[in-house]
Amino acid sequence: MTQIAAQLFTIRDFTQTREDFAASMARIRAIGYRAVQISTIGDIADADVKRIVDDNGLTICNTHVAVDLLQSDPDAVIEQYALWDCRHVAIGGMPLAYRDSEDGFRRFAEIANGIGETLAAAGLTFSYHNHSFEFVRFGARSGLELFFDETDNRYVQAELDTYWLQHGGADPVAWIKRMQGRMPVVHLKDMVMLPSPDEGERPQQAMAEVGAGNMNFKGILQACQRIGVEWYAVEQDFCQGDPFDSLAISYQNLRAMGLS
Repeated sequence: MTQIAAQLFTIRDFTQTREDFAASMARIRAIGYRAVQISTIGDIADADVKRIVDDNGLTICNTHVAVDLLQSDPDAVIEQYALWDCRHVAIGGMPLAYRDSEDGFRRFAEIANGIGETLAAAGLTFSYHNHSFEFVRFGARSGLELFFDETDNRYVQAELDTYWLQHGGADPVAWIKRMQGRMPVVHLKDMVMLPSPDEGERPQQAMAEVGAGNMNFKGILQACQRIGVEWYAVEQDFCQGDPFDSLAISYQNLRAMGLS
């Protein structure tokens, strides 16, 4: 069954204390979400996080974990995931030190393979979340093509972000199809053009609620279903208004598009 999740980075200002986290999970469940992706929450004990999401009838579908922690103490991550009954580990992006060259992308691909192999041995998946900087060109290939070509699909999977694919000039539908059998979680956000406040200036790209922008979400969702995406995580880094309202609009629009 299709699952819609709320990526908690969207409401990061409301998850920094145990009390705020609990109140926010109640609001997320009231919208209709049944799952969350843990990201950028405050210093809250793992057991408390699990208790709160359970109390609100929510599942933790995946999280974003710092690369440094995955390298220095993978056992801590594995233990946390066992407590949270969660299988999917992801990182939010490539560290800055690797982004400036083809060699840097290759070196990080090697690191990712090692992390993924360790997690796979513990029964976990490991995914990479893209932005648009990965679409810098290295000859015939973009950085994102290079990264996924250089990583082992047994150990490194994708957590493609629809907005950032579009922002980088790529075709989200084509990229989703490319990740056949390699993408348990997708990040959904839309793109809209906003009028410039300065007369004569060009309209500005902005993030929008799913279904409230200009992206081809019919094609995107069809492609996700075709390749067997397990979790559809709604994320909006920046909202024009209240982020809970944005999560609600995206959820309602996705339901209207046939997801549940």
